[in-house]
Amino acid sequence: MTYVNPDAIVSTQWLADHLKAPDVRIVDASWYPPSANRNGREEYDNEHIPGAVFFDIDEVADSANPLPHMLPAPEKFASKVRKMGLGNGNKIVIYDGTGFGSAAARVWWMFRVFGHRDVCVLDGGLPKWLREQRATEDLPPIPRDRHFIPHVNHSLVRDFDHMKATIETGREQIVDARAPGRFKGTDGEPWPVKQVGHMPGALNVPVQSLIDERERTMKPAAELKAIFDAAGVDMSKPIATTCGSGVTACVVALGLYLMGHKDVAVYDGSWSEWGNRDDAPVVQD
Repeated sequence: MTYVNPDAIVSTQWLADHLKAPDVRIVDASWYPPSANRNGREEYDNEHIPGAVFFDIDEVADSANPLPHMLPAPEKFASKVRKMGLGNGNKIVIYDGTGFGSAAARVWWMFRVFGHRDVCVLDGGLPKWLREQRATEDLPPIPRDRHFIPHVNHSLVRDFDHMKATIETGREQIVDARAPGRFKGTDGEPWPVKQVGHMPGALNVPVQSLIDERERTMKPAAELKAIFDAAGVDMSKPIATTCGSGVTACVVALGLYLMGHKDVAVYDGSWSEWGNRDDAPVVQD
């Protein structure tokens, strides 16, 4: 069994073979929650894949919104990525410092939201690249501004009102990427919230269940299918994913994309918003 839409990821060998291709641009999107005690920018400055630019999801964000790394306005996104040398006509390859579970999938989703389709994630990310003893550098490239015209795909984004309506109407499946303890409400959240648990009717597909623990790559298609089937996910119906702050939800959206569901939406505010709303219904079980 193979991925239905394999264009969303590339292998480390593919990237090594295309490092100097004129249309390929590489993005280091390493980001970590506060509890990880790691700094993506510092790690990028110390070592990154040759030619990679750094994409900070906390900087390329809606700075007026108190929620973490919310989507910016199209104009801000376009301005930021132009200065990184990323634009129309580029094939953009994104990686992060964990392989999966960090922000590479989030940035993949962001580019798709703003209309850029030729974008993919490096399977296994920097950890796999380093294990294979491939080249790195510590100096950033000097990018030239690249033209980027955003075309917002609203079908890929959900907000609080969308999610509340979904619960009331059942028009979309809700797939939660958090670990089982957080989903059930038995464990706490890394973000300050008033309540724990999950949205009524949500299905739980923990992000780590999709990732090969040793290789830090996405699991093969047959294993992904078994995981989604076991969780009760119907691939023929609309899906919106959620998590703690809109990061690992994008990994699940990527997995669903690989398996054939191209238009998975992501709830941008996720539990950092839902868990603080007095009018948000919550289930604990």
